[in-house]
Amino acid sequence: MNLILGIVVVFGCVLGGFAVHGGHLGALWQPSELLIIVGAATGALIIANPFSVTKRVAASIPALLKGSPYKKDHYLELFSVMYELLTIARKEGMMGLERVIEDPANNELFTKRRLILDDPHAVEFIQDYLRLIISGDMDQYQLEALMDLEIETHHHVGEEPAQALNTISDSLPGFGIVAAVLGIVNTMGALGGPPEEIGIKVAAALVGTFLGILLAYGLLGPMSRAMERRAREENHFYTAIKTCIMGFLQGHPPQIAIEFGRKSTPAELRPSFKDLDAQLRGKKS
Repeated sequence: MNLILGIVVVFGCVLGGFAVHGGHLGALWQPSELLIIVGAATGALIIANPFSVTKRVAASIPALLKGSPYKKDHYLELFSVMYELLTIARKEGMMGLERVIEDPANNELFTKRRLILDDPHAVEFIQDYLRLIISGDMDQYQLEALMDLEIETHHHVGEEPAQALNTISDSLPGFGIVAAVLGIVNTMGALGGPPEEIGIKVAAALVGTFLGILLAYGLLGPMSRAMERRAREENHFYTAIKTCIMGFLQGHPPQIAIEFGRKSTPAELRPSFKDLDAQLRGKKS
């Protein structure tokens, strides 16, 4: 929603201001200039990145339309899942915990929390580290270091599409100049012709510079920042999982371990103590 609203505001104000000053919007429609700029930017993206990153850039842009997947309800469901898992570990031991995490898709603990079950990487993250706890082959410091390493690696991978798009955004003004220069070259070939024809060609060349700057600072640049924010939000989510697990390993009861996770959540997404307590009491009753 923010993406659509932002695009409407940026292009609405720019084009509206141009029209208010007596400009003709039709003069800005220059398909050849757009082809040069967008085509060159796409080619540069392909050259600079592995195809897997290019595919993720293409997939990340529509994902921005949906907004962030991580909201308070998502965290409430996460803390409910972690509370029940840690309670099972405390009451039934590691064998009881192993039975639950082996098949999440067919276990009520997960199936009644679709926000978590529909996030396969989060489920896998929980499974992997609970399995390591069950195996007993690692102490809490080794486990924490391994979780930090995986979170950092996942965050780096998540930021790659944003970095790739930001690089292309930085190059767009240059491609706009390329389009403008080609337009001027085309204009030179029309010298001696009617002044109206020369004016049209010069205007088309200038539109190339305009489009390069507008698309860079009004569209792709902000979109790359939005992708970076999504990667950070995902990082915060996995950090909350890690904090819950580490709180439990340090000997705290499940509800206190979950409170550690709640405190690690960004303020704008953090469920209140009362909301979380009500959620957990509902699960206990």
